[in-house]
Amino acid sequence: MLGRKKGRKARSTRVDTLIGRTTTVKGDLTFAGSLHVEGTIIGNVRVENDESAILVLDEDGMIEGDVDVPNLIVNGMVQGDIFSGGHAELLPKARIKGNVYYSLIEMAVGSEVNGSLVHRKEESNSSVEYLDKVSPAEAGKKS
Repeated sequence: MLGRKKGRKARSTRVDTLIGRTTTVKGDLTFAGSLHVEGTIIGNVRVENDESAILVLDEDGMIEGDVDVPNLIVNGMVQGDIFSGGHAELLPKARIKGNVYYSLIEMAVGSEVNGSLVHRKEESNSSVEYLDKVSPAEAGKKS
């Protein structure tokens, strides 16, 4: 299985949706759970309301469009930008033609990104909570 390393359990053992090697999907795709792509998607791929969702792109798989998923394992080709708020893993045969926006990334030797790698920090609400608890007079004294 993709993403499996010695001494480490696979990230996703369950496959909710499979796009087979001989299948081409034309149009945008929204999914939840896990999506395993061995074929081709021509359109944007995204997850709605599932922070644990994962996309696995097989070495024969290809996506022509933007990908917006929390977690992904790529060993195929993506022609478009990738937005990952969780964990992005690029395996040796990964070929990305676009920018990769990530929180955590793991790249194997041989993977390619023809675009920018942009780190996205997770939004922290601590500063907002702090400002809500401090009176305007106290906030002015601390400046």
